[in-house]
Amino acid sequence: MSAPLDLEEAQARLLALLGPGNSTTIPVNGSAGRFLAEPAIARRSQPPVDLSAMDGYATCGEGPWRIKGESRAGAPHDKVLGRGDAVRISTGAQMPLGGDAVLVQEDAEVDGFHLTSSAPPTARFIRRAGLDFEASDTLLTVGTRMGPAQIALARAGGLPEVVAYERPHVAIIECGDELCADPQDCPAPKIPAVNGAMLAQMAREAGGETTATGPVPDDADALVRAIEDAAHASLIVISGGASVGPHDLVKPALEAAGFSLDFWRVAIKPGKPLLVARRGNSVVLGLPGNPVSSFVTGFLFMAPAIRKLAGASLAFTRAIPMPLATALPPGGKRREFLRASWTAQGVTPATVQDSSALRPLADAQVLIDRPANAVASEPGAFVPCYPLANGGYA
Repeated sequence: MSAPLDLEEAQARLLALLGPGNSTTIPVNGSAGRFLAEPAIARRSQPPVDLSAMDGYATCGEGPWRIKGESRAGAPHDKVLGRGDAVRISTGAQMPLGGDAVLVQEDAEVDGFHLTSSAPPTARFIRRAGLDFEASDTLLTVGTRMGPAQIALARAGGLPEVVAYERPHVAIIECGDELCADPQDCPAPKIPAVNGAMLAQMAREAGGETTATGPVPDDADALVRAIEDAAHASLIVISGGASVGPHDLVKPALEAAGFSLDFWRVAIKPGKPLLVARRGNSVVLGLPGNPVSSFVTGFLFMAPAIRKLAGASLAFTRAIPMPLATALPPGGKRREFLRASWTAQGVTPATVQDSSALRPLADAQVLIDRPANAVASEPGAFVPCYPLANGGYA
């Protein structure tokens, strides 16, 4: 039996099987969550003219000055200033021709149309044309995910539409005789099915569209049928049955459906029993059945795979060094991902790290990434952490 793969090697092998799909032109206002297939190029400059950054007076030359009018946002002063002239100006209003500085309101001394100041005006308060970007600048590159700020930037650049990749279709299959589809009708010793709903939400937040099947019973024929029904998807994700027990039927079902196994074990905890298989353009990702193991492997494998399919330039979430609020004992033989909470003092690992315990997972804000055979860590030591804000897959 081959040794489990290192995390990065396993991730690279999975992503090497995948690529983005077709692209389409969509309205900027409806592009949230999509990844660009073509760069967004500015059609205009921002700002288009010199603007005042402060309320006050636009001046020409040294004072004292004669106040000749006003420039408001959307209603510029239409005459050229000569030396010793000034106009009242508001934030965001166009600088008049001839204006070379702005005197802020707080420093202005006004007597009728006569303006003086003990503090000189400055050009520092002028926002020059093109300060943000010039026409023909590349505003957003291929693979950028559209969000609120990106939508605002594209609109500011005069773009009503962008070209983005289509959302990949992710088929999620949840299997196990012990699972109940209805959490309200789940007599002991059965348990409610949770992984399908959890993984579907993770997949949507990563940029995919989902369909869900299950719970599928531990029956080889039923599992083969579920796999065949999902074969049109960009990615098939199977939760449960990826290990080697007598009722773990995913591997034989995949073989019966004509899929070739790429790998099936990764040296991480939780989540060692994980498999990847392929048949033509169909790729299957098999995740463990324990909910926390399914979440962690979904975070580390499924979400990056979906981002790759969706056209992301960066598929992986970056780890951020964070200080420990409490000590950590020496680690085990496998690389481990600990559920932890963030406090003002640092990160605190959950007391219960069992792979079936959902409450510590729901309470967690980060995953601590601990290397295999890690030495004990004292409070204040920095450890790499993956943020789980809003679910942790963005």
